[in-house]
Amino acid sequence: MEMDLKLEVMGREVIKPATPSPHDHLQLSLVDFSCPAVYVSIIFLYKSEELATASPEIISSKLKRSLSKTLSRFYPFAGEIEGVSINCNDKGAVFTQARTHLLFPEFLKNRNVNSLEELYPKIEAGDSPTKWPLLSAHVTFFGSGSGVAVSVSVSHRICDASSFHMLLTDWAATTANKKSNVSTHQFAEATIYPPAPPHMALLQSPTMDSKKCIMNRFVFEPSKIAELKRKATSQSVPMPTRVEVITSVIWKCATNASRSNSVAPRSTLMYQALDLRIRLPSNVLSHDTIGNLQTAFFLKKDAESKLEISETVASFRTAKEGLIQMLKDNVQSNTLGKGLLKVMGSCMSEFKPDIDVYPMSSWCGKPFYEVDFGWGCPVWLGSPSRTIYDNMVYIALMDSKNGGGVEAWISLPAEDMSVLVHDEELLAYAVLNPPVQI
Repeated sequence: MEMDLKLEVMGREVIKPATPSPHDHLQLSLVDFSCPAVYVSIIFLYKSEELATASPEIISSKLKRSLSKTLSRFYPFAGEIEGVSINCNDKGAVFTQARTHLLFPEFLKNRNVNSLEELYPKIEAGDSPTKWPLLSAHVTFFGSGSGVAVSVSVSHRICDASSFHMLLTDWAATTANKKSNVSTHQFAEATIYPPAPPHMALLQSPTMDSKKCIMNRFVFEPSKIAELKRKATSQSVPMPTRVEVITSVIWKCATNASRSNSVAPRSTLMYQALDLRIRLPSNVLSHDTIGNLQTAFFLKKDAESKLEISETVASFRTAKEGLIQMLKDNVQSNTLGKGLLKVMGSCMSEFKPDIDVYPMSSWCGKPFYEVDFGWGCPVWLGSPSRTIYDNMVYIALMDSKNGGGVEAWISLPAEDMSVLVHDEELLAYAVLNPPVQI
């Protein structure tokens, strides 16, 4: 049975950077405006002896001081968006602390996906990922020092998953009194993508669906991933990756769910983001640069296609390798910006009302489970994505605690989700929202 968190908010304040920003304004790029106008969020859940002995006030003070130092190194997150640039005015980030009498083990035992909502930073009237705050943190203390939840939301307009991980790692290390490796992080601005023209600030954010969506968590255990890989193996892809096979089965089952609720079958498109940092030479793009430094590829199937998993995996691999080769060729010919714009244009042109679009994002391989505020590693991570809209389709993949498994957070229209949670092919490999073991 679901237990009521009954949160009591102890305080909400704005944290300013410890030192002034080194820049007045930073230019946003075209790719920043191609991202949905949403907050991307994550929740870290911790349990340790220190949390049981230190008071919430002492822990919160330490977190606020360290966040102030981190904001000096990640200064764009303390600014506000004005038109197509960031005003680095040191306006600050929002920090909220709350408490509940509910014990941490009880919460984990009885929680469902919806119960995580209370742990996120609350979006107040006037808050916007396209204006301010660009970063919010929310800390929840569970009863009797039994655990703590640290959740953070950042604007997708200025941040991708790798930037988010760098920021979180810095904040956690600073809290744990570890030294930062850098004085400030460089913001991408228009170094890779061209600058956004002024009129883009007035355009509506892309990829919004009109139907109310429901989110659910599906967990793929290592043994089931191995089974799925065996099924997906082909002559062209003898060793598929876990992201390739999981993405393929989710796309197939989500498409089938949509078709079961449609009068006429629709074409379907899977859109996969790709981090540029690990695919470009460091002299072209430093690996610790922050911003939206990603490109994407997509697979599209017509309304009658069956989406066989081995065929999808082969198409996935071909599309990904083709994009990586294009990046190499563009770097050699000094036409990277032009090539990336062409890719972005071809993706955006496919987003049409009569096509089911499934944006996929993989955070697998990014060591979020190593984010340590001095209390050890988190016992569990909550949803790796979040939106202020309840009508946005997305699929986000993240490593499970054991490292080999994958947690898939899936947001679909309510009528499609009601079909997906009973899909026998998906449930042959994934478990719907299993309890968290600590």
